[in-house]
Amino acid sequence: MDSIDRGSVKDVDQQQFTAAFSEFLKKTGKLEVPSGNWVDIVKLGIHKEMAPVDPDWYYTRCASIARFLYLRRTGVGAFTRIYGGRKRKGVRPSHFQRGSRSVVRKCIQSLEKVKFVEKHASGGRVLSQIGRRNMDTIAKQVAEKLARQQQQQQ
Repeated sequence: MDSIDRGSVKDVDQQQFTAAFSEFLKKTGKLEVPSGNWVDIVKLGIHKEMAPVDPDWYYTRCASIARFLYLRRTGVGAFTRIYGGRKRKGVRPSHFQRGSRSVVRKCIQSLEKVKFVEKHASGGRVLSQIGRRNMDTIAKQVAEKLARQQQQQQ
């Protein structure tokens, strides 16, 4: 497949895209991070022992949620399952725990304020045309950057 044909989020590596899109959200300055020191001390789920180490974790989580919404229509409950993990209980067996509903809700609300996400008529959230256009642009930039790196290696 030619690098010019790649213009979709589905065509690029998800880690590279999420990093690039979170950087885009941070640079634009439109995404509203919740106020107070909540962002510094919040845990991302009951299964986590500590708060995130990365100071820009909120932008990364918003980018990850937007990427998932690009692929399918989803609500808050499904995101809690996606971002859940293993709760370690010492000597007792581990069990799956869901991620934080509050964090997911705040991320979706921030993306709605920027007009990247909108509510679907039959429930859940979907990506708006503005969000889809911006994500395709970032995906194309990531694909072009990867193609340039591959040409330089050869």
